[in-house]
Amino acid sequence: MRLGGRCFGDASTPEGWIAALKNHGYSAAYCPVGVDADDATIEAYAEAARENDIVIGEVGAFGNNPISPDEATRRKSVENCQERLALADRIGARCCVNIAGGRGEKWDGPHPDNLTRDTFDLIVESVRAIIDGVKPTRTYYTLETMPWIFPHTTDSFVDLIEAIDRERFAAHFDPVNMINNPEVYFNNADFLRDAIGRLGPHIRSCHAKDIVLSQKLTVHLDEARPGLGALDYGVYLKGLDKLDPDIPLLIEHLKTEEEFALAADHIRGVADHAGVRIR
Repeated sequence: MRLGGRCFGDASTPEGWIAALKNHGYSAAYCPVGVDADDATIEAYAEAARENDIVIGEVGAFGNNPISPDEATRRKSVENCQERLALADRIGARCCVNIAGGRGEKWDGPHPDNLTRDTFDLIVESVRAIIDGVKPTRTYYTLETMPWIFPHTTDSFVDLIEAIDRERFAAHFDPVNMINNPEVYFNNADFLRDAIGRLGPHIRSCHAKDIVLSQKLTVHLDEARPGLGALDYGVYLKGLDKLDPDIPLLIEHLKTEEEFALAADHIRGVADHAGVRIR
């Protein structure tokens, strides 16, 4: 497994990007360029990654809503996701990742229609359109799990994989986003074993964060830095260790370089204790 996170440093050149990654001790990274990058720039970063044993874990397509109730927004979002999937294929990233979207005004928010059969079918249609419009050969289009839109459970993810039925569709695993009630929260070790066991062959990239259940009514679950919550990182890392040895575990959503360093230290410490090798 490979650890990565946000780069703090000048990543405006391949040399600067590699130096920043090495300074953090990362062997995995988020995509360092955008869709407006020219072929020469993309190839320069791809070559730098190859020469320095860096895996580009994912190209984000976040902010796009391919299942928006607004037709113009939906079409533009599909196009934007296709552009980012094409970038992932060109630079050799393991995947392009987005969430499925949302049926309300907020692209990543809850809505009464999010978990209906019609929405499930719309997600299948949108993902097929994104993949079929690009026909990637080196990368995969993936959906990240969310608490209030498919895929929100292991079962729903398995169902989506079967329904989408595209070789270049895969899974992005963010277990914190699937812990949406106290039962899963307190039994997250069993949840992790089951989810990784069933989704493992399809997982292309993973996120590292943590989760805390507060004491106030009714139910409040908050994201936290790895090590400050209840996620069983020992089980998480042991599960990932059984998968592809290049699978990226990318720290996200922290603000400062110090926070990222503390998160990385915690993950590496748990890995050492569990006998798991992180590159």
